[in-house]
Amino acid sequence: MHQGPTVGLALSHALRAALFDGERERELAAAGTVLDCGDPGALGAALPDVDILVTGWGMPRLQPHLLDTAPRLKLIAHAGAAIRPFVTEAVFARGIRVTQAGAGMARPVAEVALAMTLALLHRVHRYDHAMRAQRQWPVVGVVTDHHELYGATVGVVGASRTGRAYIEMVRPLGARVLLSDPYVTSDAAKHLGVELLPLPDLLARCRIACVHAPATPATRHLLGGAELKLLPDGAGLVNTARSWLVDQEALLAELQSGRIDAALDVYDHEPLPADHPYRTLPNVLLTPHAAAATVEGRLRQGQVLASEVARFAAGLPLEHELRAGDLDRFA
Repeated sequence: MHQGPTVGLALSHALRAALFDGERERELAAAGTVLDCGDPGALGAALPDVDILVTGWGMPRLQPHLLDTAPRLKLIAHAGAAIRPFVTEAVFARGIRVTQAGAGMARPVAEVALAMTLALLHRVHRYDHAMRAQRQWPVVGVVTDHHELYGATVGVVGASRTGRAYIEMVRPLGARVLLSDPYVTSDAAKHLGVELLPLPDLLARCRIACVHAPATPATRHLLGGAELKLLPDGAGLVNTARSWLVDQEALLAELQSGRIDAALDVYDHEPLPADHPYRTLPNVLLTPHAAAATVEGRLRQGQVLASEVARFAAGLPLEHELRAGDLDRFA
């Protein structure tokens, strides 16, 4: 008889296939008995027998009434970084432990931020928009001066895992990196090879501002109208983190003026409405909240999840455990 915990996979079949290759499926099976809970009906039926629940996008939030049906539940392992849509304070109150696979997402999101940085510097989005609008060749008067990353001043707002991965990418390419993060010490900044500055000073000096801060109550509209006005004319804003961090109305006003450019992967309302003004602006580069969704990134997330499940089953410390106080930080 198979020993070990019962592991419920509350994942769509498509997401399960993206996260777990054959090796990771075998690792899960070695850790315990695996149950497929890929639809809400299956999840409700399986919860009474589940010791470990692996959650993903599209699954219901674990409200108290669901937890009441899961007396054996001891660990929730979430496929993404943001846990608040799935995990409530009631989870921690019941002594259920929580871990997540956000570490697997840092590399692809940082790469997209780098790609967006290069696109904004070289005005790729403006050229593309102009050529699709069937302007005469060569494109004249639609693109401002464009620049190289080498020697450019790049401001990083938030030294999160993704922020640090981004710094590790742009520094070897010759960028001068500024950082604003109240939790980073001067020694840590020196180790990262960046100049630590208050946010207003960073914004006033950078050609590209790249947002990587966490979405917490304190960071709501961290970049509001006053902060965005500090960006120099022709500067660019990259946001692959959360729209929460930037006042979208203030950003739209700046973009409609043509004074700055932006590359955005996240929005207040998703999917982005078909009639949203962002879609018509030549100085805006848009992607559909897809920065983390690489093949390799998904498999890396699955590796983190399988490893955490195996460690828990073996009674070993978790490497990515979250506490109740982290709910806001990983919103």
